[in-house]
Parts: sequence; structure tokens; C-alpha cells
Amino acid sequence: MAKEIEIKYEEEYVLNSRGMKLLATKWIPANENPKALIFMCHGYAMECSITMNSTARRLVKGGYAVYGIDYEGHGKSDGLAGLVMNFDDVIDDCFNHFSKICEKGENKKKMRYLLGESMGGAVAVLLHWKKPEYWDGAILSAPMCKIADDIKPNTLLVTLLSALSKLTPTWQIVPTQDIVDIAFKVPEVREQIRANKYCFKGKPRLRTGYELNRVATEIEERLSEVSLPFLILHGEADRVTDVSVSRELYEVASSSDKTLKLYPQMWHGLLYGEPPENLEIVFSDIFGWIEERTKYGNTRIERELKHENEDSPRESNSC
Repeated sequence: MAKEIEIKYEEEYVLNSRGMKLLATKWIPANENPKALIFMCHGYAMECSITMNSTARRLVKGGYAVYGIDYEGHGKSDGLAGLVMNFDDVIDDCFNHFSKICEKGENKKKMRYLLGESMGGAVAVLLHWKKPEYWDGAILSAPMCKIADDIKPNTLLVTLLSALSKLTPTWQIVPTQDIVDIAFKVPEVREQIRANKYCFKGKPRLRTGYELNRVATEIEERLSEVSLPFLILHGEADRVTDVSVSRELYEVASSSDKTLKLYPQMWHGLLYGEPPENLEIVFSDIFGWIEERTKYGNTRIERELKHENEDSPRESNSC
């Protein structure tokens, strides 16, 4: 009988290039060597330490080390709550922190995966594009490759918001539905998110709304450039992100290793917002996909080890 994996959880603050303190979280197996590294990218207005805790613990119980970071203006990190001035800064912060973990001696031979939920799916795609050969795969849960028509402002309003966001970036006047009500099926989960003081619950700020629309539009136009192995998970009853764009990503992405899982009658929050029986289905698919790829290793690790050997000084014989 296999021993049960014990979970070690730690928090620390890391400083970004703009002098902001960002909360970094880690969940690792305390009593065995992790199979691989998983880097969580949380959704808009969410955070890692509480909201993503159950997801991380499930993954660690499966034998993986899990790392997260609260973006600026999110969770326990610095910045005005709900404000993202430039999405490119978020990508830089995530890459700088995640890559430091990957480059540690004990992690260099481990495979590395991104797990992005909703807006975090957009973060994962942009991290992939920042350094395409760096990541071994991505799990995209209801990724924000386009903002669903139900909650997207019309074209005229987008143009107006774009101009206003430069003048008054912190204003909370972006008109949207209450996303919590339409994202998470289980009422208790909705209550927990509303009770979580680290989740932002106000109307989106002008600059954040502009940046989300900018990034989603860019990704929608560049879907064919996604080249890493990926698994897309999407509920067919999702009213927050567009399931048709996940289908399109699966069809047009240049990746030679791509999988799409659609779940009838499931909502947006697939990782922790569905009833237990649905979560079992979703995580069974996640573990099946990641374990199949982890057990065989990959060419990235072989290539990096080869480069290391070639770069290391060779001994010379002296007479």
C-alpha cells in the first residue's frame, strides 16, 4: 500500500522589478520527490493562497510540486486592489519568479507545466510566447482567449473605455455582470469567494478592463501560434469565457500535441466551483494527461543537459 503524501505549504514575498511585494505560494510533497513542477496562474480578481488551495492540494496528492504567485493588485500582493496597469508586467513577474524555481539545481531535470484558469489561461499562453521552448506543457481551464459576449462591452464602449483608461485608470465603471454568480455552480463556493477579503469584488477598473480586452483580442488573433503541448478544459455552459474560442484554439494551434475536453452542463469554475462528482471527472482528465507526458521525459531536458555538457570546461592532458 502506497504511503499517503504529506503536504508542505509555504508563503513568501518576492520583490518585482517595480519594487512591489508579491505573495508567492508553494505546496510540495513533504515525504517524496515530486514527479514534476506545476505553476498555477490564477484568474481575474482571484488569488492563490485560499481560492486555489484545494486545487493545489489535489495536485500535490498526485505527486506534484505546485507554485503560485498573486499578481499585482490581486490577493495579498502590493498594488491597488483590482488594478492591472500593464498586463506585460504581470507576465514578466510570473516568468521571473517561476523561472527562478525551475533553474534551482534540484528542479533542472524536472518537467514544468503551466496551469492557467480563466484569465490565468491567458497568462499561461503569454508565458509560453515569452519563451516558447521553456515550458513542457500547459493545462488551460476555461482560458480567456476571448471575453464572452455576455459580459463584453460593445465596440463603442470599448473605444470610450480605452480613452478613459489613460485619464482615470483606477475608476470602477466598467459595466459587467456579477461574474461570481455565473462562474461557480456550487452556492457554497460563491459564498466562500464573497467572504474572502483577498478576492476583489468591485466593478472592474478602467485600466484593468482595457488590458483584459487588449490581451484577449491579441490571443484570439494569434491562436495558431500556440505551439506547446496543451490540454484545454472547458464547461459547455460557461458564460464567462467563450467555449467556441477554445474549440478554435484546439483546431488551429500549431502544437502537435493538443487535447480538448468539453464538459456538458459544467460552468466556468471547473477546478473548484463544481460539485464533487464533476471535480473528480475534471481532475481525472488532468492527471491522465500530465502523467502520460511526465513518465516519458522530453527532448527539452535532454537538449539542456547536452548544452550544459558542451559548455562545461574540458580537462586537458599536459605532458
